[in-house]
Amino acid sequence: MAQTHDHEIVSIYPFTDEEVDALMNNAVEAVLMWSTKDGWPVGVTHAFVWHEGKIWLTFARHRHRARAIERDNRISVNVSSASYAPGSPEGLPSGAVTFKGTGEFLEDDATRHWFYDALATKVGQGNEEVKKSFYELLDSPLRTVLCVTPVKKIMYNGGLANRHIAGTADESELGERLSSDAQRMNREREKQGLAPR
Repeated sequence: MAQTHDHEIVSIYPFTDEEVDALMNNAVEAVLMWSTKDGWPVGVTHAFVWHEGKIWLTFARHRHRARAIERDNRISVNVSSASYAPGSPEGLPSGAVTFKGTGEFLEDDATRHWFYDALATKVGQGNEEVKKSFYELLDSPLRTVLCVTPVKKIMYNGGLANRHIAGTADESELGERLSSDAQRMNREREKQGLAPR
């Protein structure tokens, strides 16, 4: 029978709010996920902006996802430290966070302008020519801006997990076990004849 290791309990590795901000401000890509009319989950990768605790991204109005999100605005967004931009600062958090949230479309000129500028600045990474070119690419009458307001975070702090496994993390840094690890895991262990943990 396979050995059960501590790494099966992962909900105890959250990010702090400051680490979430660092991850979201430095990661370049996010995966937007929604449900199709026939119930299929779908995800597409987008460049994005993290602003005032919300996720902002854009796509053309005629995309299927626009209609799907109008029909059901419950969506999720996943962001991983694997998408940090080249040259990002040292010591950024590692891991990933998935946000469950609600989406709202905004198409007024003021929103478009600040968002296109913010996204072009992020993508340009200090290169004014890239920024200008990307802004011009975004500035289309067919484009819409989606604002995602998070209602729940599902987090995995890889750096904290590694330090915990190495015995160098303070217990005060760990989060509480969520129901998946506090209850569901032991029900599954019981089914397999394993002792609870």
